[in-house]
Amino acid sequence: MRRVVVTGMGVISPIGNSVEEFSSALKAGKSGISNITAFDTADFDVKIAGEVKNFDPGLYMDKKEARKMARFTQFAVAATDQALEQAGLIVKEGENKRIASEPEMTGIVLGNGIGGFEIVTDSFKKLFDQGPKRMLPLTVPLMINNEAAGNISMIYGTKGPAFTQVTACASGTDALGQALDLIRAGRCEVIIAGGTEATIVPFAIGGFQMLKALSTKRCDEPEKASRPFDADRDGFILAEGSGVLILESEDHAKKRGAAVLAEFAGYGVSADAYHITAPDPTGVGGGTAMKKAILDAGLKPEDIQYYNAHGTSTEINDPTETKMIKYAFGDHAAKLKISSTKSMTGHCIAGAGGLEAIVCILAIREGFFPPTINLENPDPTCDLDYVPNKVQYGTITAAASGSLGFGGHNGVVVFKKYQP
Repeated sequence: MRRVVVTGMGVISPIGNSVEEFSSALKAGKSGISNITAFDTADFDVKIAGEVKNFDPGLYMDKKEARKMARFTQFAVAATDQALEQAGLIVKEGENKRIASEPEMTGIVLGNGIGGFEIVTDSFKKLFDQGPKRMLPLTVPLMINNEAAGNISMIYGTKGPAFTQVTACASGTDALGQALDLIRAGRCEVIIAGGTEATIVPFAIGGFQMLKALSTKRCDEPEKASRPFDADRDGFILAEGSGVLILESEDHAKKRGAAVLAEFAGYGVSADAYHITAPDPTGVGGGTAMKKAILDAGLKPEDIQYYNAHGTSTEINDPTETKMIKYAFGDHAAKLKISSTKSMTGHCIAGAGGLEAIVCILAIREGFFPPTINLENPDPTCDLDYVPNKVQYGTITAAASGSLGFGGHNGVVVFKKYQP
C-alpha cells in the first residue's frame, strides 16, 4: 500500500483557534466550557456548551462570501486555510488563494453530522411566524451538510472528489479513513480531510436535552461539567469546532519537499447493529474497529502508547469504551495511556474526529499525554489509566483515536511517528 502522511493541520475549537493555541491549552488542562452566549437559555435546563470564542471569519475568507456560509462551513474553511498554509499548498492569484497541487488529484472529505442548524432554526421561525416568502433565500444551500466541502473546493480550486461523510459523532474520523483509502487507491495525491460542526442553537440543545444526554448538574461551574470516566459525570457537553488535516501520498510530499508531521498508518470501522443511540454494552463493536485499525497500521497493540478516547462523559459510554479498549488491546490496555480531551473541549460532534486526530499527532510530535481533567472520583468500572487531571510527558511513537456515533457507527484511526 502507498504510505500516507500528514503535512498540515488547522484548528478552530473552544480551547483555541490555531494549532499552537490548541496544543498549549491541552497541556495546561484548560477547559473551554462556559455559559452559552449564542442564545437565551432561560427556558433550558442546559445552560453551558463549548463555544468557539473570538472567531473572525474575515481572517480566512472574504467577508462578503462568509455571509453566504453557515457557521460550520466558516469553521471548516478557516481550519483548511491554516492547514494548507502549514503544508505550503497555497498560492496567491491576485486576491484569491488556490491550491498549489494538481487540482484534479486533490480532493476533500469532510465529516459533518447536522449541517447549518442556525439556518434551519432561523428559517423555520420565519416560515411559521411570517410565512414562506420571508424565509432566507439561501436556506437550502446554507444548511445542507455538503456545503463545507463545496465551498472549500470553490475557494481553493480543487477538482477531485469533494465528499461529505455523515456518521453522526464518528463523521470526522470516518472522513479521515475514507481519505486514507482514496490516497492508497491512487485516486488522489492530496486530500483535505477532517470534520466540522456548529450546533449550539436552541433546536440542538433542546433535542439533546430531551434525550437526557447533556450535563445539567454543574451549570454554575461549567469548567467542571465535562468529566469523562468520573463517577459523578451526568452527560456530555455540546461543543462546536473544526479540525482539518492535509493528507498526501508519501511520494507526493517527498517530491515537493514537504515537512511531514506524522504518518497516517491505519483505519478501522465497524457497526454495532445494536441500538439507535446506545453502544453495544459488550464493547465488541467499537473494539472490533480498534483491532482493525491496529492491524491496518501494521502494528501490534503494544506498539501504541496513547489512545484518545471518545470519552463523552455519559453514563453508558465511558464504561463501555473501557470494555472496548480491553477487548482490542488485551493485556496492554493496563499499560496504555488513555485520555478524553472532551473533558476540555466538550463534544464537537463531527468536529471531534478531526480535532482528536490532531491531538494524537501533537502528542507524538511534542511527547505529551493530554490529561482527562475533572477526574476526581474515578468510576470503579473505568479502571484504566486515563491520565487524570495533569499532563504527563513521554515518548510516543504511535497513537490512536476512536469515535463512536449514534446508530452504532465506530471509527478508529492510527498515526505513527514518520520514519522515511
